[in-house]
Amino acid sequence: MASLKEVKTRINSVQSTRKITSAMKMVASAKLHKAQAAIENMLPYQKKLNKILTNFLSADLPVESPYVKKREVKRVAIVVFSSNTSLCGAFNANVIKMLMQTIGEFRTLGQDNILIFPVGKKVEEAAKRMGFSTQETPPMLSDKPSYQDAADLAHHLMEMYVSGEVDRVELIYHHFKSMGVQILLRETYLPIDLTHAVDQEEQKEAEHVIVNDYIIEPSAEQLIADLIPTVLNQKIFTAAMDSNASEHAARTLAMQVATDNANDLIQDLTKQYNKSRQQAITNELLDIVGGSMK
Repeated sequence: MASLKEVKTRINSVQSTRKITSAMKMVASAKLHKAQAAIENMLPYQKKLNKILTNFLSADLPVESPYVKKREVKRVAIVVFSSNTSLCGAFNANVIKMLMQTIGEFRTLGQDNILIFPVGKKVEEAAKRMGFSTQETPPMLSDKPSYQDAADLAHHLMEMYVSGEVDRVELIYHHFKSMGVQILLRETYLPIDLTHAVDQEEQKEAEHVIVNDYIIEPSAEQLIADLIPTVLNQKIFTAAMDSNASEHAARTLAMQVATDNANDLIQDLTKQYNKSRQQAITNELLDIVGGSMK
């Protein structure tokens, strides 16, 4: 059995760790509330944008856009969203696992024809360990997503697709549903599939809404063609914000679990300390009593 000093030292060590995990939980929770507020502020714009696109697509208008043309996949780009730091549970591990699965599907193309765009240091490090030369992405897009950074990345991807540098672009990111639920998604970014360009919830709402009588200049076809790049910009921004909120939620839960485990361990160690202390006192009393009887 460990000595009283060793048990006391371990209790102090666990208490110090508990203070750190508790503080990290509070910081992550505060960041999560900001991320949730940012998503809620973005939703009205996104819903309106989706509603406009839904109304036009429901008219079965011909769409002429280089972003909807499908071609044989000879070169693929994979945009992966992770965190810059650890201590967020299985958040990064799940992203890296799906990245490896995606790479496995395109392995026949050759490693040089698989371009990885890492948004976050953890997935960038993992990609380099796998032997890939990662592509440049906005450095602040993972920690502090901004529309401008997302639009810059989206424009770069669109230019590569239009010029034929890549034939397909995939997104891997966590979708934030709630504090306890973050869904890891893999979606095709380019070519854009207009039949799935609008969320199912938006489509259900659109079924019960009268289509607005828009006056369009110069034409509906031209407006749709111009609207698609905006939707693609918004998609990258939404993925970045979803991933950021999911990271903070995962870290909050991970630190809560760590704090709870520390509390349980402190309770067990305190019982062990008291038991050992009482046993030591009992032994001393027995020695005193035994000595007085001689």
